[in-house]
Amino acid sequence: MDNQLLIGKGSAADSAQQWLLAKYGNRHGLIAGATGTGKTVTLQSLCEGFSDLGVPVFAADIKGDLSGLAMAGEVKPKLVERAAQVGLANYVPTIYPVVFWDVFGTQGHPLRGTISDMGPLLLARLLNLSDVQEAVLQLVFKFCDDNGLLLLDLKDLKAALNHVTENAKTLGPDYGLVSKASIGAIQRGLIALEADGAESFFGEPALDLEDLMRQDMTGRGVINILAADLLYQKPALYSTFLLWLLSELFERLPEAGDLDKPKLVFFFDEAHLLFTDAPKALVQKVEQVVRLIRSKGVGVYFVTQNPLDLPDAVLGQLGNRVQHALRAFTPRDQKAVKAAAETFRANPKLDVSEAIQQLGVGEALVSCLGEGGIPGVVERTLIRPPRSRIGAITPDERKMVRSRSPVGAKYDTAVDRESAYEKLAARAAPAAADQAPAATPSASQGGGWWDAGSATPAPTPSPRPAARPSNRETVFEAAAKSVVRSVGSQVGREVGRQLLRGLLGSLTGGTGRRR
Repeated sequence: MDNQLLIGKGSAADSAQQWLLAKYGNRHGLIAGATGTGKTVTLQSLCEGFSDLGVPVFAADIKGDLSGLAMAGEVKPKLVERAAQVGLANYVPTIYPVVFWDVFGTQGHPLRGTISDMGPLLLARLLNLSDVQEAVLQLVFKFCDDNGLLLLDLKDLKAALNHVTENAKTLGPDYGLVSKASIGAIQRGLIALEADGAESFFGEPALDLEDLMRQDMTGRGVINILAADLLYQKPALYSTFLLWLLSELFERLPEAGDLDKPKLVFFFDEAHLLFTDAPKALVQKVEQVVRLIRSKGVGVYFVTQNPLDLPDAVLGQLGNRVQHALRAFTPRDQKAVKAAAETFRANPKLDVSEAIQQLGVGEALVSCLGEGGIPGVVERTLIRPPRSRIGAITPDERKMVRSRSPVGAKYDTAVDRESAYEKLAARAAPAAADQAPAATPSASQGGGWWDAGSATPAPTPSPRPAARPSNRETVFEAAAKSVVRSVGSQVGREVGRQLLRGLLGSLTGGTGRRR
């Protein structure tokens, strides 16, 4: 159907198909389950379904398996059998329109953002700064805003930090005191960030959000796949980058209200990394974005192993849910099973707590919003098979797909325009010239006192300073000084003794006894 996508069909003979209504696709969702239970295949099937509806998709690909969307699948007996079981008509291997992105620019088009777009809050999270250090970073951003200094890449921020440090006294009355220790902590964080390879992310051309919301010539939504196998190894960079992208969508897209289908669907894989050791202010920002970005026409789907990985305030916003198997081996696992079961609308025919632990690979508990936004009754469901290839594509195939991309010419070449670094360097140049000592005219420059044609009078030579006495002395001088010191010492001691005798005599009356 044109207004919904098929997720699967109940495993019981009398079960109905499970559909996700397109008009509720922006009500967010959750795909959860233990490792190896089929989350990635479910994610791939949902990407296909949204693309068929003309909805663009953005998904992080941690293991490389989602790259198979760019190639047609194979007609295998198990897949054909599953397609028949779930009622998937016209199961034909299909190639989907895919654009590959990569923060590091190796497995896809470089995906860049500027320091200014990131902002001090997310950058502080990325640098693991304290509250005081974050306040100093905000001060630097404010100074750059007030003085028209663009912060585009890391060298711009470094130059701004150095400038603020060197001019801390003059900036103090307007911006407050700047701690050199805090500046040093920020600078050390930037060095660590560079070591993680984040330098390639900050810069231009920055991502244009419109390039994520494209359709191909047949009207299918483009599937944007972020190569995250390397990025995932830097958890702070991975989670902060995806949160930045969500924040950009939230801040730049206009209000859209309720649409027939979303403008964009965003899949956030390994979502628990977003909330691990996150400060309270950052968690609040995530909650705000998830709660309000729905009205911008964007649906956010969190993919994680355990529903307890997400805060309750976020979990309560997720209307469409696909829960794969969970293993209750530990008390925490048992708690997760119970929590997952309680979040579904109860089905009198199904013991959800037991079913979660008995689900097979490619099987899940599904509950989506029905008409009126009412959660559907949870059903044990066989997930539909993908039409595209299951598994990763080869490097040559990825290269071929990238060469056909409509946005390659726009993003593959970096741009470095005038920004804070260049402007501060230009300001520092005249000051450095004023402080430098005047150069002595050389013969090749002319103008010297020997130049007869020069209008400048020859400088008067300064008088030669008196010869400095030598630090070394002759043997006779040393001997003479020794004799003088010896005589002086003896005379001094004798005079001292005479004075002492006279003083004692006056006190004792010459008898040596005190009166």
